[in-house]
Amino acid sequence: MVWTDCFRLSVTTSTDMKGPEEKRTKTKNLGRASAQVENSSLQKTPVFEDSGEALSSYWLMKSEPESRLEKGVDVKFSIEDLQAQPRQTTCWDGVRNYQARNFLRAMRLDEEAFFYHSNCREPGIAGLVKIVKEAYPDHTQFEKNNPHYDASSKEDNPKWSMVDVQFVRTMKRFIPLAELRAHHQAHRASGGPLKNMALFTHQRLSVQRLSRGKDGPCVWTTCQNDQEFDFILSLEEKEPS
Repeated sequence: MVWTDCFRLSVTTSTDMKGPEEKRTKTKNLGRASAQVENSSLQKTPVFEDSGEALSSYWLMKSEPESRLEKGVDVKFSIEDLQAQPRQTTCWDGVRNYQARNFLRAMRLDEEAFFYHSNCREPGIAGLVKIVKEAYPDHTQFEKNNPHYDASSKEDNPKWSMVDVQFVRTMKRFIPLAELRAHHQAHRASGGPLKNMALFTHQRLSVQRLSRGKDGPCVWTTCQNDQEFDFILSLEEKEPS
């Protein structure tokens, strides 16, 4: 196993701008045997179209870009920090919410996610990452000196998982939460693509699924309710309203 530097993310129950939410701390992946554990619950079940072609999923993943100490550890980790990592890659560990964990377990290689800056002066979407390693046991759950050690998790049946992500690019322009919220509120009335976006309906969740339409990039006049990902991508080409 290659030894790598990891940064961690965890989930609590607070919302953007109201105390801690996503917590990344620099930790060392010591190549623990626990990361080798195979668990039947980690197996993926692909989703298929009627044609039999597997459908990809798209995601939004939150992390804190501003310094904040938790148990003496700075949890800051921004899109720029990811870009500065060796091979621009890191593990996405420390998730301690079951739904977020299940989303990590559902991710497949090369699926894309928005990197969302959370719990900061201006939260919003800062860039794009891709999944480069599917879910495997999160080593931090077994480290007694780690803020997110879980004594109830066993190495032969780990409760928590992580994935590896790689930097793709920064957004052409930062997409702030306020702009996304304005579209969400408008789309609730019009039936637009962000009507049911989890960022607002499940706002405390640090790993969220985004839907994408089947017909390529989203155009405002043709967007359907299942085109969240492409609609958000289209925003970076437009001046903020």
